[in-house]
Parts: sequence; C-alpha cells; structure tokens
Amino acid sequence: MNALSEQILSELRLLLSDTSDGGSVGPSVYDTARVLQFHGNVASLKNAYAWLIAQQQADGGWGSADFPLFRHVPTWAALLALRRAYPLPGAADAVLAATRFLQRQPDPYTDAAPEDAPIGAELILPQMCGEAASLLGDVVFPRHPALLPLRQACLAKLGTVAPLPSGHPLLHSWEAWGTSPTTVCPDDDGSIGISPAATAAWRAHALTQGSAPQVGRTDRYLQAASRATRSGIEGVVPNVWPINVFEPCWSLYTLHLAGLFSHPALAEAVRTIVAQLDARLGVRGLGPALHFAADADDTAVALCILRLAGRNPPIDALRHFEIDGLFVTFPGERNASVSTNIHALHALRLLGRSTAGPSTYVTANRNPHGLWDNEKWHVSWLYPTAHAIAALAQGTPQWRDERALAAMLQAQRDDGGWGAGRASTFEETAYALFALHVMDGREEPAGRARIAQAVARALEWMLARHAAHELPQTPLWIGKELYCPTRVVRVAELAGLWLAIRWGQPVPAEGAGAAP
Repeated sequence: MNALSEQILSELRLLLSDTSDGGSVGPSVYDTARVLQFHGNVASLKNAYAWLIAQQQADGGWGSADFPLFRHVPTWAALLALRRAYPLPGAADAVLAATRFLQRQPDPYTDAAPEDAPIGAELILPQMCGEAASLLGDVVFPRHPALLPLRQACLAKLGTVAPLPSGHPLLHSWEAWGTSPTTVCPDDDGSIGISPAATAAWRAHALTQGSAPQVGRTDRYLQAASRATRSGIEGVVPNVWPINVFEPCWSLYTLHLAGLFSHPALAEAVRTIVAQLDARLGVRGLGPALHFAADADDTAVALCILRLAGRNPPIDALRHFEIDGLFVTFPGERNASVSTNIHALHALRLLGRSTAGPSTYVTANRNPHGLWDNEKWHVSWLYPTAHAIAALAQGTPQWRDERALAAMLQAQRDDGGWGAGRASTFEETAYALFALHVMDGREEPAGRARIAQAVARALEWMLARHAAHELPQTPLWIGKELYCPTRVVRVAELAGLWLAIRWGQPVPAEGAGAAP
C-alpha cells in the first residue's frame, strides 16, 4: 500500500502543477450541439456530429437517466443541431428518437422551476422550444410554461441595463437571449461569459452582421476550449471554460478535506497555487475564471485556502455578498445556494469571524436524515454533505452528529461505494470518506469501529476500480447540463483513495497558520 500511496501523491502533484492551462473539463452535449448549430458547416465538423449522435441514450434522450431534470437542455440542443445535419448518417433517426423522447417525458417545469434547475434554464429552454416549434410546427412538445414568466422578467431586466460588462454572469447564457454582437465584447480569453455556446452564438451573429474583427479571437478560444475536453475531436467543447480559479481552489480545498493540504510531498505545488490566489484575490473577490464576475462561492473557498496556508486574506472580499446574514452566490441570484453558504461558513470560522447567519441556514437546510440534498451546483447529496460537515466541525473539537453519521453509514451500498444515482461512483465515495474522516475524530470507540468497517469496504471497492492517470467521466456537477470538471474530480478521487489507504494513521497537522 505504501507504493500506491506514493503513486497517488505523484499523480496529485502532477495534477496540481497542470492547473495553469485554463482547466480540464469533460465534453458537453449541450455546448457541442450549440457550437455545431451556430457553425453551420456540417461537413467540416462531421466527427463532432458523429460524437454527438453517439452520446444519445437508448430511450432517445441525452444525459443520464438517473437525473431526468437535466436531460431536457441537452436533448433539445442535440435535436436542433441534428435537424440541420440530415445528410449525415444517423442524424434523421436520432432526431426522430429525440422527438419521441421529449413527447414522452414529464415536463418538470409545468408548475414551477425546481430549486436545482440547470443554469440558465429559464432563458435557454423557452428559446429552444420556440425554435423547435418553428421547425417542427406539427409536433406537440413540452412547453415548460413555468419558465416563460422567468424568461420575460429576465429579458425585461436586460432591457433596462446598460451593455453588460465583460464577465457578467448573464453573458454565460448569451446564446439564449443575445442578438447584437456590437453590445458585447469577447473577454481577454476570447470568450463570451466563459461559455463555448455563448461564444459560438456571438461569433455567428458577428459574421452575419459584419462585426468580424474579433472573430479570430473567438475561434482561438473555441479551439482551446475543445482541447480542454481531451476528446481529440474538433468542435467537441466543454460546458464551461476556462475555470482557472475554480479548479485550483477546489483542488486545494479537497486536499484539506482529506488531510493532505500540508503534506510535504505536495508542498511546492500547493505553495505555487496559494501564491497565485493571494496575488489574484482583491477586495471584490474571485469568480470561477480570471475574466469572469466574482462570486461568493469561489471567494469563500479561496479565503479558506489562503487561511489554511497561514495568510490573512481580506474578509471584505466575501462580506459584500452578504444580505441579511446569508450569502448570495452573485447579485440577482434566483435562489440561494446551500453550498455557497457552507463555504462562507467555513471561511468565516477559519478567519475567526461571526457565523450566526450561515450557521443557522446550513443547519436548517438538512433533510430528515440529517444530510444535505438540496444543492444547486452538484447533483449528489454527498458533495454538500461532506463540505457541510467539515464547515460545521471547524473550530469545534466537541462537535458530533450521530444522525448524519448513521445516515452516511446506512447509505453505503452493498458494493462498498456511495452514489446518488443507480451506481456507486468514485467521486461520491471520496466525499463520503471526507465526511467520515471528520466524524471519526469525534466519535466514541464503538462509533469509530463502525466507521473503520465502512472505510475498509470502501477501500476494497476503490482499489478494484483504480487505475493510474485515468480521467473521470461521470458528470455530476450542475451547469446548463450535468458536467464533469475533470481535474477537480480526479483530485477528489485520488485524495479519497489516499485517505482510505492511510485511515487511522497520523497525517501532517493542518489548520490556520500551518503554511505548506
């Protein structure tokens, strides 16, 4: 096991040193379909069309059947893209199967927009429904009526504001509402709102309206975004890119959850990222990418990282997202985020500040089993649960939660893993281990014995599935559809496996003031 532990640390070191490339994100059905639709030249991107058709599920839809709420957006987008590609083999059959799928599927937006709806659903779905109606007028599709007033309200708001600054959150869904390329400029990376779909839409409008000076920059952006998927297929793009703040922040935060933040083998890589974050964090905070609007979630995690590294970051960077004691991810957010308040709570506790508001909110947002399952940025309850337990336990040595522990142990599958869908996943099993790691240090001997048994079963499951340098593929993160931030997830998988291997053994001390 020592050899495997060293191998894991070596791979983690490599992953952390790679975070300067803008980020690694798995391929997106939705964004790829939109890029294809807006590009127009079917023949030049036939391999991307073939990839898109290959992602269709047996029932005619796209996306995981385990999480039906997130299937409408990619299915609508794929249908519209393939509708223009009938000369290609399989396109017509795929459109017919997708049409039948949409006709059969219950409409999740009949009465209200779910709390965990995909990003921009209120703008994207009505727009695609309208486009489909004009192309296939004789077909009865779901109409998502609850989203229409939300879209109209958003468009009305857009009509009253000045041109949006580069990096504004609404630019991330520009493809669903934008028509005038002269009112928006690509950012320094060449993107519109760090979105391949929005960028492809802007490019198409710019070409047709004679505003082409910036098109070369958007082309280079789309090519770089395509490389970030590691698919090797031109035109296959991720859901979001770059993520050059989110990726290093969440990677180091995960190391902390596993007790690896101060490990000597990772010290140089951690030190480099910490120095970058320290230089980048200003009074306005940080967003998921350098050229995107700051938000409370990325800012809070960055504050956690800097404090764990012994720095004293400015708390004002987080405070301006606070409203009545709670934290909004970004101004104008449609509904509150549990994980944003979890991360704000963790940052405030690390910095020794008052946490009454977020602490009450986080504690109140549990299900009857004592777990957190109403998260808007990740589809699995294991993600917010692991982070919430770490935040609530921060600075409170006597903290215990028998209800959460019992529920966590009961949720372990017969195969030894954990998962919110029909099967266990490596990522979610790692989150379970992070939560158990916190609770293990606060349990009585009998409780620790139960935890040790669960960890042993999880380790056996993980060892049977581990392969060095294998990239994760299961999309569990909520964007416009479910997506996979590949490097972030791989760090979680490796940290979870390392933790299971080393369970019960001493690890380097962590905490504020413990510089790497």
